[in-house]
Amino acid sequence: MHASPSPRFDTIISAGALAALRHGHPRDVLILDCSFELAAPHAGRRAYDRAHLPGAHFVDVEHVLSKKGRPDQGRHPLPDAGTLAGQLENLGATDDMQIVVYDRSAGMFAARAWWLLRWLGHRAVAVLDGGFDAWQAAGLPTTTGMASPPARGTLSPRPGDMPTIERTELLTHVRAGTAIVLDARSPDRFRGENETIDPVAGHIPGARSRYFQDNLDARGHFKPAEQLAEELGALLDGSRPVVSQCGSGITACHNILALEIAGLPGAALYPGSWSEWCAHPDLPVAVGT
Repeated sequence: MHASPSPRFDTIISAGALAALRHGHPRDVLILDCSFELAAPHAGRRAYDRAHLPGAHFVDVEHVLSKKGRPDQGRHPLPDAGTLAGQLENLGATDDMQIVVYDRSAGMFAARAWWLLRWLGHRAVAVLDGGFDAWQAAGLPTTTGMASPPARGTLSPRPGDMPTIERTELLTHVRAGTAIVLDARSPDRFRGENETIDPVAGHIPGARSRYFQDNLDARGHFKPAEQLAEELGALLDGSRPVVSQCGSGITACHNILALEIAGLPGAALYPGSWSEWCAHPDLPVAVGT
């Protein structure tokens, strides 16, 4: 008798469902720890070393989920697709594998990994809902041991369904009012207050504030799909294309994930986001609401 195929998750997965998947199909699941802190780049690795999900491999936001770029390209340019695929293959990723990503920051970095894998064309990737805290709260085991070196996988980059938009095209939309731009940064940074990360305060003219934390409930889990659809749908008009941006293209992916959960797919990521936009003095800047 053949074992039943493991279920596939392509947005979020609960701690209980992941535990069951690992128990029933351990070789079919790859878990990636994406823990990171913007103000302390090495903190994520230290947190992983203290405790992580059994079998999880650590992936660094700045060295795997981003690449180094010029200052005018933003703080976290997208990695090269082939390079990223090779790094994931070294962790055992294969085309038919369920991949689960998590962090300790409300999914803000895990969502970037989710988006990148979908960008590569890998649909069976999900964010652990509630992250490391939810796993612990469920009483599930953690470990300090390094994951065993995996057999190298084969991950074939394929055109995915995750569109991007570049600065010049976005500027055309901004001037014409032909796109809805959602800004995932905190409301105060959107308004141009308390900017401590980028050299210029403010936002892209015409953008609408949708703080990524507003996608979550009080426990740090994603809100139900119906609630997200109501809240996010109120910011859209159903006709204009949607562009998601933030400070450097990280938390913008959280809003894209929330839109997917809500049944509102298709938003384009502006990878350079505000950190690229404000590096070009010729581009317009707005402040306030």
